[in-house]
Amino acid sequence: MSQAPALPAAMEEAVTFDQAGLVPAIAQQHDSGEVLMMAWMNRAALAETLATGRVCYWSRSRRALWRKGERSGQVQRLVELRIDCDGDTVLLKVDQTGVACHTGRRSCFYRKLEAGGALHAVLPVEADPQALYGETGGGPS
Repeated sequence: MSQAPALPAAMEEAVTFDQAGLVPAIAQQHDSGEVLMMAWMNRAALAETLATGRVCYWSRSRRALWRKGERSGQVQRLVELRIDCDGDTVLLKVDQTGVACHTGRRSCFYRKLEAGGALHAVLPVEADPQALYGETGGGPS
């Protein structure tokens, strides 16, 4: 049984985890700048991501590590990691395979607030969530 990767000391010093041991992580397509999603990372997810190059998050609903694309095949490969000025948010510049959102859209930020106050979907569904996630449908993958 292999030991889980450790978080590098510089990252341990720089990142401020909240009371639950989590830090927000923004995933951005490295070449286009498109913001894909926001999720949470704990120390283990951050360490695994740095060690493997495949983005791993912490699923608050499942209370377990969530390797992006483990069910759907919609994987994120880490290209670059940045930390904000306060150390309380990480920016993951990634190479996204397929869609990032469990709704089948490229980005989770697909709704735009219109002048009248209504929300309007501005990104099309590119992949059938049922095909990505099977019988149970959506949910992070």
